[in-house]
Amino acid sequence: MSRKAESAWKPVYVMSPAMVRGLMEIEAAKAVVENTPLSPAVEAELRYKARVRSTHYSTRIEGNRLTLKEAQDVIEKKKTSLHGRQRDVKEVRNYWDALLKVEDWAAKKVDFGEDLIRRLHAMVEKGLRAKPTAYRDGQNVIRDSQSGGIVYMPPEAKDVGMLMAALVRWVRKAEKESIPVPVIAALVHYQFVTIHPYYDGNGRTARLLATFILQRGGYGLHGFFSMEEHHARDLASYYDSLVVHQHHNYYYGRAEAELTGWIEYFIALLARVFTQAKDEALKLGKSGILSEPEKLRRLDHRARVVLALFAKKDSITAKDAAETLGLSNRMMRILMQQWVEDGWLTIANTSNRSRSYSLSESYRQFVGNVTEI
Repeated sequence: MSRKAESAWKPVYVMSPAMVRGLMEIEAAKAVVENTPLSPAVEAELRYKARVRSTHYSTRIEGNRLTLKEAQDVIEKKKTSLHGRQRDVKEVRNYWDALLKVEDWAAKKVDFGEDLIRRLHAMVEKGLRAKPTAYRDGQNVIRDSQSGGIVYMPPEAKDVGMLMAALVRWVRKAEKESIPVPVIAALVHYQFVTIHPYYDGNGRTARLLATFILQRGGYGLHGFFSMEEHHARDLASYYDSLVVHQHHNYYYGRAEAELTGWIEYFIALLARVFTQAKDEALKLGKSGILSEPEKLRRLDHRARVVLALFAKKDSITAKDAAETLGLSNRMMRILMQQWVEDGWLTIANTSNRSRSYSLSESYRQFVGNVTEI
């Protein structure tokens, strides 16, 4: 017997000492990373590797069979197909594109809402150009892959819309009340997989939504970390932490379950990941960039990353830069036009269809400086 889903979501948890310690560790690591000077080439490499790991491990959690190297080859388009594993290839490509879109949305401070969720899920399942996906219209059940027994039965389809709307309202309220961003990300992850609004792709979408919340709220850490990798390396802890009530039916306890344990897991993991990123940044930042010429110091973070691209090419396109920064092509074209006006880029090919950019003469001398790792 089920009961009607609540119109408002009120997650039950307490700010435990373990959560407070974890949040303090996160803040400390974040401050160090944000104040450690790194060359654009180092930053670009750290960010790229983290994105590749996030893509590989998040899809691997759901059964993707590609190795890390194969996933990277797919991302870099060195391989467009693998015999008998086309679905795996598609999943990796879709997740990579969705991750870049999440970073773009976060940078633009796009509102967290149901339209964003539907668009994100569509990208995860069908690709960048897919139409936003509607919530499921029937019951789905999560079963043990070996025994076939029911592990979890999500809420009925008729309640999904109400529960998703309640989640969005809670996030907006939590942001106004200044609930710590990592706590909001943890609870969004939990509640999304609890509602399980789609037949497939729920786990991947939940992890991307948590990334969106973190990055949008200032906890992106320049994209240097991959929580997905750490979830995948200890799947038992990940799944055990999500099981917050012994009954498998949503309506028999999970709706009102105590969530402190899950949040503690999420915060502890994030603190560990941030600390590792901090240690890596300190290690790579020893040489620093403090002795750079004045012209280089004028460039902001994104401009410096794009400047490093000229180590391998005489000219680049807006698409090249957009893929590196995780921005839309349209946003990138606007930025590059501004950089042309600032005087460090010049237009190499004026054609609208194949427009490309080169470094101005006065900045060409600095390519070696920013690509030295």
